[in-house]
Order: sequence, then structure tokens, then C-alpha cells
Amino acid sequence: MPSDFLLIDNSNSFTKFALGTRKEVGPSRKLGTRTLTEDAMKNVLRAWEWKTAVMCSVVPEVGERIAEYLAPKPVLRVTAKLRLGVGVDYPKPMTIGADRLANAAGAWARYGGPVVVVDFGTAVSFDVVSADGKYVGGVIAPGLEAMTDYLNVRTALLPKIALVEPPSAIGKSTKHAMLSGAVYGYRGLVRQILLEIGKELGSPRKLAVIATGGYAELIAAGMPEIREVQEDLTLDGLRVIGTLNT
Repeated sequence: MPSDFLLIDNSNSFTKFALGTRKEVGPSRKLGTRTLTEDAMKNVLRAWEWKTAVMCSVVPEVGERIAEYLAPKPVLRVTAKLRLGVGVDYPKPMTIGADRLANAAGAWARYGGPVVVVDFGTAVSFDVVSADGKYVGGVIAPGLEAMTDYLNVRTALLPKIALVEPPSAIGKSTKHAMLSGAVYGYRGLVRQILLEIGKELGSPRKLAVIATGGYAELIAAGMPEIREVQEDLTLDGLRVIGTLNT
């Protein structure tokens, strides 16, 4: 029997695919977005059956390619015009990234509000849902890997590094010093943004902060402000939106 949904999170670096029912998300598979081809999709979707695809895409040309490949099966593309389970209090709703809407939908359905989703992707995005269940906006900052790659590209002597927990704050080698700057510095960036968001929300005592994305585990490990890491939050938000709109 086919699953209710094929859930697709088309982001800048990777595209995730998962089967889902109205109640849960199944195991996911992913492809590099830059190398996503019809043959690659055929392999990753082999033996999967579904009724409706639900997709959030921040790479329009790749999103089109995916939708064309899946035709004639229906593809529900996430926009602010759909039923999301949350309201949208934002000047230009159609400019909100589809992945950010999916994160908001998934977070509100699971945690209620107020809630902040910190998505550690190519960029790090903060998405805020108010206590009364409205998406009210967020913050976008450079992603952790983008920052460290920039140092490697723009300097003669600084290497490309693998991002892991530094052994201490004071670096004993160039790589060690870069790790300290990246990880501790990034936690500082995230902490300060969360502090300012909390102030603007009236400093609620029960502000839930949920992390997702590639470096969520690494950064959240040193941040008690982050309640939980949910690797598949975006996919779960797609499941919620699919359930509300089919």
C-alpha cells in the first residue's frame, strides 16, 4: 500500500526525501542538491510508493526539476497560501522561505508556542512562532561552514577544517584556534540572537528553542538554551502541512 506522502526538503546543500503517513515520518534518504539528477532520483526513490508529494524548496530550478520528474503524481508545494496549522503575521507572506514555514508548522504542532526553530543549514535561520500560534518572522545569519570556508578561501595560510568540538578555548595550533573561533564564536552568535528574540517576545519563561539542520548537534551540545535537537523537524512540518491540505 502506498504511503500518504513523499516528503521533500530541497535545500541548498542537500535534498532529503522521506515517506510519511498522516501520523509520522519514515526513514529519510538524501542527495546532494548540486548533483541531483533524474537517475539519482530514480535510485533514491526506488520501490517507494506514495499518494502525494509535499515539497519545500529554496532552490527553484531544482524544485522544478523534481516536480517534473514526479509528474503526473501531484506535488504540493509549500507556500504561505496553504493551511499550515499556524497563522502568518508577516508583511509579505509569499517571501517567506518554504523551509521556514515547514519548520514553523512542525514546531508548533509538536511544542506549541512561543517557540523558536534554529535551523543550521548553509545559512542559519531563526524562525519564531508566537504564543498564539502565528509565524511572526525571524533572523538569517551566515552558516557555520560558510564562515569557516570563507577563511580558507580568503586567506593564504588558514586551512579548511572539519568542524568538531574544540578541545579547549585557547588554540594550540592553527586548526585548533580556528575550531575555537568557529564553535565558541558561533554559540555566542546564536545565544545573543536568542536573547534578543526573547526580549522582543516579552522574555517568556517557557520559550522553547528547537534546533535542526546539519550542525545542530554540535552547536546545541554547549547551549542549555536549546531544549532539543530534532533532525527531521522540516520533514515533520511537511507531514503536518500535507495532512492539513489533502
